Amino acid sequence: MGSRRSGRRDEERPSERLRQPQPLLRRRIASGRGAMDQPNVTGDGDVPLTTRFWLMVVLTGVGAGLFGIVLMLLLGVVARLAFGPGADVDFQGAVERASWLGRVLPLLVAGVIGGIGWFLLRRYVPGRSDVDDAIWTGDGRLGFRRSGGTSVLSVTVVGLGASLGREAAPKLMGGVCGSVLAGWAGLTTPQRRLLVACGAGAGLACVYNVPLGGALFTAEVLIGAVRLPVMLPALACSAVATLTAWIGLPSHPVYADLPDFAFSASALVWSVPGGVVTGLVAVAFVRLIAWASHRVPRGRAMLVAPLAAFAVLAALGLVFPQLYGNGQDIAADAFAGVGPLWLFAALFVLKPLVTVLCLGSGASGGLFTPILATGAALGACLGGAWSLVWPGTPVGAFAMIGAAAMIGAGMQAPLAGLALVLELTHTGFGLMVPMMVATLIATAVSRWVDGYSIYSARLAERVAPVGRGPAR
Repeated sequence: MGSRRSGRRDEERPSERLRQPQPLLRRRIASGRGAMDQPNVTGDGDVPLTTRFWLMVVLTGVGAGLFGIVLMLLLGVVARLAFGPGADVDFQGAVERASWLGRVLPLLVAGVIGGIGWFLLRRYVPGRSDVDDAIWTGDGRLGFRRSGGTSVLSVTVVGLGASLGREAAPKLMGGVCGSVLAGWAGLTTPQRRLLVACGAGAGLACVYNVPLGGALFTAEVLIGAVRLPVMLPALACSAVATLTAWIGLPSHPVYADLPDFAFSASALVWSVPGGVVTGLVAVAFVRLIAWASHRVPRGRAMLVAPLAAFAVLAALGLVFPQLYGNGQDIAADAFAGVGPLWLFAALFVLKPLVTVLCLGSGASGGLFTPILATGAALGACLGGAWSLVWPGTPVGAFAMIGAAAMIGAGMQAPLAGLALVLELTHTGFGLMVPMMVATLIATAVSRWVDGYSIYSARLAERVAPVGRGPAR
């Protein structure tokens, strides 16, 4: 009787190829089933992937790539002016070679420029300039002038030494490209949101040369759905942006010439407790970000807050020059296993604190590289201590595992975390299983304990605040 009812339900279930748009081949295969029986082969839903939309995807990728070139060239010019020749290639080395005044003065200048610039921008230039908020709670529209000014200020203060990520500006301008082109092409609101997300992911992809990571960031973080109607335009936009950016930006990995770490039982066993600790550290980092983001100074205090924050960073930078900038050099040293364990321990504590300090002052900037650097330093510290008990695995291997786990937990995006570390280093495939275990555990722990990410924690306060209920 049960099998007869099951067979009757199967007969009643529509098996036509109802996907929109309809495929070219309408005739079903011998089983008689429709393609929709595979869950990811779905229709486009409320975002039809029309010819016009695909054209805008390509143009958004080109625009994101061109903006990426311009913004990274500006970053390099500012860094060279601040710290001397070669600062755009070896930022930490240039900072270390500078005198104490040569270290402090650029950050004080950054505080003055940032304080005045952000005060004027936020008071007198209308429009939305938060790409995450525009996608998640808005209609996908971004203000070109405000976003452009925010991006220029962001890369300028990072080039002068602020402890923020450089990807915020190209991510924002990639999203702006999608927003402008969607309006020009007359796309629907859902199409605009997807196009803005593709542009934002493409902006990240092109400046770090991580096309797959950028596409997964679009789907997993910004849209929250890894399915064909999302992944196809995300892949296309990130690929076009990365290819375009090769005109003026390097095509090699950000962290080049690293050893090809091999699998080890020690790394696999360590990935379990390492993942737990990393997940808890990520929760603390995200909570600090949320705390600082909602206590940004208002009114005329905005004029002096960046100067005060950057002055504190400058003072710490006299002892720890690694704290300057986005943290790329911290991760590079950790991946190479260069430096004592006490230094990595200090950096994994101090880097989040100075980053949050910069954010709390009202500065605009990214968090991707700071959280990557924090995870790499934490992995190097804990892994180095583990190696004293179970020797044989290089410290750099633990740093790479820690970086992937921290990105996955901090962004609540384990697939993007794994792909980004692999693309940034072009190595680490031998560590794939330990990296997956640590990233899985870290992301699960952070989700279980809290669930916010470095992006959702920074969303603007609601007009009518909700209560502190268990559901968010």
